[in-house]
Amino acid sequence: MEALVPYLPLALGLLGAGVVAGITAGLLGVGGGIVMVPAIALVLETMGFDKAVYQHVAVGTSLAVIIVTGLSSARAHYLKGVVMTDILRLWAPPMMVAALIGGLMARLYPGDVLRVVFGVVALFVALNIVLPIQRLLMGSLSGSPLTHRISATLVGYLSALMGVGGGALSVPTLVAFGHRMHKAVGTGAALGVLIAVPGTLGFIISGFTLEGRPPLSLGYVNLPALFLVGLTASLFAPVGAALAHRLDQVVLKRVFAIYLLVVGGRMILQALG
Repeated sequence: MEALVPYLPLALGLLGAGVVAGITAGLLGVGGGIVMVPAIALVLETMGFDKAVYQHVAVGTSLAVIIVTGLSSARAHYLKGVVMTDILRLWAPPMMVAALIGGLMARLYPGDVLRVVFGVVALFVALNIVLPIQRLLMGSLSGSPLTHRISATLVGYLSALMGVGGGALSVPTLVAFGHRMHKAVGTGAALGVLIAVPGTLGFIISGFTLEGRPPLSLGYVNLPALFLVGLTASLFAPVGAALAHRLDQVVLKRVFAIYLLVVGGRMILQALG
């Protein structure tokens, strides 16, 4: 038991990160990755792990958690008939290949590069909530299969490097292409699993022999964080969802945008500092 005492603060920090990630994800209706990555990274940073490594571990672990949570979400949406299987067939091949490449290439990027990628995309998503930038730019291209495949490739690659299931990118893209929001959300949940599986595999392979990772890590996937964050996030997401039904949706959108601005800005400042 004494050998486990030094790891108690890490375990408590990860449990706390899971609680925050679950409530925030449920409250704001977002995939857990955009909440889990900064939460896990903050815990690992506070515990003194190498700055060059902990962002990779946060991203890889987040993708692994999304495999479990995303399957449940995708199944629920499929049973409701809001998963567009034609979009899945069109997006899946380029998206999965791009996510795998993103995971495999992760070791080539310094931690600061991953932080900048996360921060810049988070700021773009925040701006896209306030102004329909993506719809204005891409709405006229909705009928092009090539545009769909290019979008799927970009979403898969960037989502893997960010550690998110793709909902923050795939959902507004599908809406910009003219699809209804509820179908975009349902399809985005399924696409998230298609990103998370190859992305996680890539992060496991690329970080397999690297030194300086937190204890009990499989590549860039930390197994204690996977269990603790995944468990608590799943348990507390319904709490956030219950709160969401009591709050004004316009207010929630603004809260989400502010959250992304704060998190994205912090990531960029960390990288540049």
